[in-house]
Amino acid sequence: MNLAQATVFLWVLGSLQAFEIVEKENIFQRTPCPAFLMFDNAAYLADMSFELPCHCKPEEVSAVVWYYQKHLGSGHTKVLADFDGRVLTEAAQVRAGSDMLVRFSIRMFSLLVFRAQPEDSGLYFCGTREGDYFYAYDVDIQSSEGMVATFKDQGQEPFADEYHGSLHVFTTFWEWTPCDRCGVRGEQWRIGLCYLQSPDLSPRYRKTSPDVVSCGSRAVPRQLRAKASDHAPELLLRSCLVPCEEKKKIQEGAMALFSYVSKVGSRPWLPQVPIQFHQQRLGRGLIISCPGARPEHAVAWDKDHQYLYRTQYLKGVNRSMRVFIDHGNHLHIRFTQLGDRGIYYCWRQGVRIAGFRLAVTSRGRYPVSFSSPEIRATLALTLIGYLLITAVFIAIHLCRCCCYLFRCCPHCSP
Repeated sequence: MNLAQATVFLWVLGSLQAFEIVEKENIFQRTPCPAFLMFDNAAYLADMSFELPCHCKPEEVSAVVWYYQKHLGSGHTKVLADFDGRVLTEAAQVRAGSDMLVRFSIRMFSLLVFRAQPEDSGLYFCGTREGDYFYAYDVDIQSSEGMVATFKDQGQEPFADEYHGSLHVFTTFWEWTPCDRCGVRGEQWRIGLCYLQSPDLSPRYRKTSPDVVSCGSRAVPRQLRAKASDHAPELLLRSCLVPCEEKKKIQEGAMALFSYVSKVGSRPWLPQVPIQFHQQRLGRGLIISCPGARPEHAVAWDKDHQYLYRTQYLKGVNRSMRVFIDHGNHLHIRFTQLGDRGIYYCWRQGVRIAGFRLAVTSRGRYPVSFSSPEIRATLALTLIGYLLITAVFIAIHLCRCCCYLFRCCPHCSP
């Protein structure tokens, strides 16, 4: 390519980029901001990440600021802005339970909230530094603590709809996830969130259907929200079987190199996925996360050649479970035992992507930390035991004093 052709190519490329920028700006020109601020209702499950786009803004506004209020008109308002040198947050750096001010990011006028918690429910406003609002959302983060699992293979059915006069409470299910394993029997599920229908909703909130919003929406009056509080989110599961895609074979040269390095007459062990080693002390708890997985993803766990199906290992199936999978796709091992040694494989969206080799040891010194849940539970039980013993001791002595008083002073008895 000569100099003239390169110049023409760069000019055409620059024109296309400028056209793309103009098209993005025209989106805001075609979407006028409402004269009266309305709230779009959106519902998510706890630990999910979501994005709130600012659908409209004046042309002269080059940067937006997001605001958060727990209730409409409340005096306390959080300013969510990434100016003044703020570093954009990445989803991999966010921990569950951290404050919302370290779990959000603003990119291209959109607000991203990572690992949302029920405390993040409220009203989100898109505006300027001066406090002028353009667009607003009514976000409902529903907790997964009381989530109910329904297994279709066992003939179970979702909860029936509830009717309280003109109030209709029901579950709205998302699409089915892909099969969480391939080549063998897997599972797929769909998340259902609580919604309600009532003519008594606030008209300031937009609804996807007539008079229908999520159960935790600010459009629902307090008395109606109390009636729908017992309708928990649901998880619908069923079995599936899909074939695996053909994998690329290892090149013959690489196999020859491995054969040369290994012992004569033996074949080296080649892991199919990256393996991470972890050493755990006997009797302590462990939580394993699948890399890059989110609560809405299809995630599965295996221990060596044993498939850990949610039908048996889902949280809440059995209260005495020592090994279980929570609703956020994390694998929990309570009070690690020697039999827990092995490799735990993680599937994501039907593809096995990682492995964790777990070694359990009872030797070595470990520093005692009060942040450990086992240490805190032990201290709490010890303190409760001492309090019970003290209460029994005081009660016995009070009874003896009363008996002695009535014996010495008969006129005091009734």
